[in-house]
Amino acid sequence: MTDRFLDKAYGTTGDTRDLYAAWAKSYDQELGEGGYATPARCAEALAKYSRDLAAPILDFGCGTGLSGLALKLAGFEVIDGVDVTADMLSGAREKNLYRTLELIEPNTPLSHAAGTYAAITAIGVIGTGAAPISVFDLIMKGLVSGGLTVLSLNDHALEEPLFEGKLNDYIDCGAARLLHKEYGPHIPGINLNSNVYVLEKT
Repeated sequence: MTDRFLDKAYGTTGDTRDLYAAWAKSYDQELGEGGYATPARCAEALAKYSRDLAAPILDFGCGTGLSGLALKLAGFEVIDGVDVTADMLSGAREKNLYRTLELIEPNTPLSHAAGTYAAITAIGVIGTGAAPISVFDLIMKGLVSGGLTVLSLNDHALEEPLFEGKLNDYIDCGAARLLHKEYGPHIPGINLNSNVYVLEKT
């Protein structure tokens, strides 16, 4: 019988790398069985606002590549991926979707020069039992004016004001412009929804 990790993930605090390393082999299957909808929703929303689908984008927290697959299907041509878990990156590498894949340390600045990517995604990345909201600061620092980011916050994250509050801080001070916000299915199999956001750095 395959271990189930979704409930464990949402109850985990602190460093989650061990959990995701153990989950890597069954991650695609478990989320697929649940009808994981957020990657396609994010990819389609980002494509709607992107000026050039051939411009390189960065898939932050790419995991096993489910987000990369959705981005490819939405028309994006050049995708690099980074993640904090080597086992997850192995799954992404097997899909042959990415130009480059890089293992990074949590809470460390991104290594690329701002402007390298037209967009940085964080699809199913930030939230309870996953990456902290401080990741949004790293993403914004990695973009230049006019750069886009797409991210999602599921129901668990939306219950904690600090998550969406961080986005609103950027929007309210004029550092970012909200282009898209839509509530919809995240993992229908467990009746979990999410907001999908597209923001432009100003």
